[in-house]
Amino acid sequence: MFSSLKVRNYRLFFAGQVVSNIGTWMQRIAQDWLVLSLTGSSTAVGVTTALQFLPMLLFGLYGGVLVDRLRKRPTLLVTQSAMALTAIFLAVLSLSGHVQVWHVYVAAFAVGLATVVDNPARQSFVSELVGPGQLQNAVSLNSANFQSARLVGPAVAGLMITGVGTGYAFLANGLSFVAPLAGLLLMRSRDLHVVERAPRGKGQLREGLHYVAGRPDLIWTIVLAGFVSTFGFNFPVYLSAFANDVFHAGAGSYSLFNTLMAVGSLAGALLAARRGTARMRVLIAGAVAFGTMEAVAAIAPSLWLFALLMAPIGMFGMTVNVTANSSIQLTTAPAMRGRVMALYMMVFMGGAPVGAPIAGWITDAYGVRAGLAAGGAVSAAAAVGIALILARVGNLRLSVGWNGRRPQVRFVPREREQLAAAA
Repeated sequence: MFSSLKVRNYRLFFAGQVVSNIGTWMQRIAQDWLVLSLTGSSTAVGVTTALQFLPMLLFGLYGGVLVDRLRKRPTLLVTQSAMALTAIFLAVLSLSGHVQVWHVYVAAFAVGLATVVDNPARQSFVSELVGPGQLQNAVSLNSANFQSARLVGPAVAGLMITGVGTGYAFLANGLSFVAPLAGLLLMRSRDLHVVERAPRGKGQLREGLHYVAGRPDLIWTIVLAGFVSTFGFNFPVYLSAFANDVFHAGAGSYSLFNTLMAVGSLAGALLAARRGTARMRVLIAGAVAFGTMEAVAAIAPSLWLFALLMAPIGMFGMTVNVTANSSIQLTTAPAMRGRVMALYMMVFMGGAPVGAPIAGWITDAYGVRAGLAAGGAVSAAAAVGIALILARVGNLRLSVGWNGRRPQVRFVPREREQLAAAA
């Protein structure tokens, strides 16, 4: 489960990301709560989320082209420093009492611009740290790392918000970037796995799109991840509204929801690290379960039942995330990895500018229960639809049976059943 941590460079990367991710989660909670406090509007929270992910939607593919051309480690030093400065900017405004909602909008958009390059660079840099043999394990541990920080970050953010205010959460995030920057500087260049960089030239963006267009396995993985992200992952909108409007609780309950979701997400990431393979059937089953659990949570009558449902939602959501991410990285040519990962991240993260305002509008107009139920229904329906399409294209049919004492549901080739019948 932890085999990739034997690599020194990856240990430095992993440790730095633990600290930085805790700060990132603190800022996410503080940012959403600050916007809700300043405006009282779930739509404004959705707009903030949209602005943070809008640059990925607009410029994500160009970020992938740059990442395939550039050396990953120097690139990450620049992008991580930029995000640290943005957090400190928000901290100064908040602590001085001059923060306004448009300041948060600008900061969210600035972080999004840095993410355009940072995200594909960070994702593809993992292969240079550990090599192809440990890539699946390292990708899963990265997700576990992120979710482990999610256990700590929201809890600390809740204490800071209620105790000393949102400004200190922003300051803590800015200072947390010292850890990943130090880790990058301490890495041994000779231990990195050399990956051929794409030469500067025309048509590289089009080349990347043609590469994906010729790979149905990549296309359907990206499409399903896009549906789940756009309609199911709008938690900043849903959870803040459930805490504030449905259960009439405070920032502490909002942090509790995020923490319990992180527990499930961590379990999902660790199970993926242990599983060692990334299969389409796992991705589809995870998406169906994720959407179903969201729909169930939408009708939860009490705060504690709703909170407990956050754990399985987090687990199945992380199953979708890790399985899609690792399958794309493992099956993509190294020279194309930056562009393909940029396209994947553009769809996965860029879905927020589309989905978050829609979720905010449904929440304000019809209630947050309707918004969460709709997001879950769309996610599950997309997974079922893609499963049926793949089954039809692959000449498969659904088979339901028993494997020992456990029920087994899978798609099997029609020819196999026809041969069995003929025999």
